[in-house]
Amino acid sequence: MAMTIEHIQEQLRPQLDAMNEIITSTLTSNSELTNSIVTSYLKSKGKLLRPIVTLLSAKFFGGVNEKALQGAAALEMLHNASLIHDDVIDEATERRGLPTINDVWSNHVAVLVGDFFVTGALRCGVATGDGRILSALADMGRDLSLGEIDQVDIARNHNIDEETYMDIIRAKTASLFECCAAVGGYANNAPQTAIDELRRFARLLGICFQIKDDTFDYYNDPIIGKPTGNDLREGKVTLPLIYALNRTDLPEHDEMLALVNKETPTSDDIDRLIEFAKRAGGIDYAYEVMQRLRDEANDVLSPYSPDETVDQFRDIFDYVIERRL
Repeated sequence: MAMTIEHIQEQLRPQLDAMNEIITSTLTSNSELTNSIVTSYLKSKGKLLRPIVTLLSAKFFGGVNEKALQGAAALEMLHNASLIHDDVIDEATERRGLPTINDVWSNHVAVLVGDFFVTGALRCGVATGDGRILSALADMGRDLSLGEIDQVDIARNHNIDEETYMDIIRAKTASLFECCAAVGGYANNAPQTAIDELRRFARLLGICFQIKDDTFDYYNDPIIGKPTGNDLREGKVTLPLIYALNRTDLPEHDEMLALVNKETPTSDDIDRLIEFAKRAGGIDYAYEVMQRLRDEANDVLSPYSPDETVDQFRDIFDYVIERRL
């Protein structure tokens, strides 16, 4: 029976608590306003999926040490910085059930607080004393930024195929998961070949995470809290609709393609595209791709003897596919 993400969190509770202490101390400053905003923000920590992958990687390669904890803290702060900046871009008013920094204060303050999280991540990266970890963090930040920029560029042209979509989400999402796997390995001086194999697992996990995240755009679920069609409003065409638009056998294909290529689609246009993607089997196809990614990920783990950490990696993949948030 697969463990829940909450069960894995509890098994890693001492390490996660130690990481959170590092984050809190790193982000404490002489600015009362900054301390107030940071303290409020950190009250809601999400599922901590990325630091969990980092800590499991460290366990996999020998153990969770101070270097792994500092690396996990750096990655979590970089992830949160990206979320704070995303909320500004998306003009979001709520995240994880709480008001966003930009909604309570302003875009200006939110951007600066996001930058402050980045500087905290850099300090933790330096505290590892490992140039390989700093290099991995830098490469990941570059990939993430370029992936987001490429997505904006392609959204303007309304021209995307499945291969391009996969390239974008590998850069903008999976690169962070890959870095988590690498940091745990570097913290234990693991062989590069072994680190590269676990990075492959993490890449598949990150791609799957983004595909699942993109399916949320096709359903109006108050638990998720994300408006239906939000991606399409921003010009982002994701896997379910990409698959549907490839079905040239469907009579409405040309009409739907024209709607995607409209400069400013209406709410009615977006509703029709969402229903078209569902009717054409786009959601089912997305789940088929996720199952295929899970099979590939299991192949990566298959040479290793079953143990708690290997089982936890498998369970995290199951969680990513089945999650509702």
